[in-house]
Amino acid sequence: MRIRFIFLFILISSFLAAQSIEPDDAVTVELGLPNAALNKPYRSIMQGLVCISPYYQYSFKNHITLGLGLHYSYFAINEFRVQPKIYGGIHTAATFLKFGYERFWSERFGTDLACKIGYLKAFAVSDLIPRFNEYGASFIEPSIALIISSSVNSSYRLTVGYPFYGYSFSPETIGIKDSNLGFSVDEFSKKSSAFTISFGYTFYFNGKRNTEDD
Repeated sequence: MRIRFIFLFILISSFLAAQSIEPDDAVTVELGLPNAALNKPYRSIMQGLVCISPYYQYSFKNHITLGLGLHYSYFAINEFRVQPKIYGGIHTAATFLKFGYERFWSERFGTDLACKIGYLKAFAVSDLIPRFNEYGASFIEPSIALIISSSVNSSYRLTVGYPFYGYSFSPETIGIKDSNLGFSVDEFSKKSSAFTISFGYTFYFNGKRNTEDD
């Protein structure tokens, strides 16, 4: 029984090594759902509706990746959590550099450990703001992705990320100036962040299989 197990392990290992994909440059689009975290007022008042991140990246022979992309997210005001009841939300747009380690462990399965670092502009709009409130801040998003390839030129991925938006949130951000809505002032100092789950598609311009061991 032990000999069979060892033989099966060697066979699977050989297959993984022999059929791995070695992509060069690629374009990826990720679409997901953000959930506010860390900052309690932000988490209680704002509800994430969408986030999207298109980016280009290049993969080196050692599986290190370097990319450049855009990020957009929208958090709507939960009108049932604020008094007076108001409508609106926060649009966040960012540009970023992506640093990561992407590797295919077999012909079909790969992983991507990455961090996006950049700068954002956030625009808060509501019934109480004549135009909009604008904020500039840093943007950092560590992430991990599970990748399933459909061919040497395309793959799909499930990405779990944790973006830090770099700006503080308080009721005044959305135009409420005469109330803390029951939150302490100390809670307003924490930076806004989110937990995101995204699905993505990647097109590899020069995807190819590696038939030799690394």
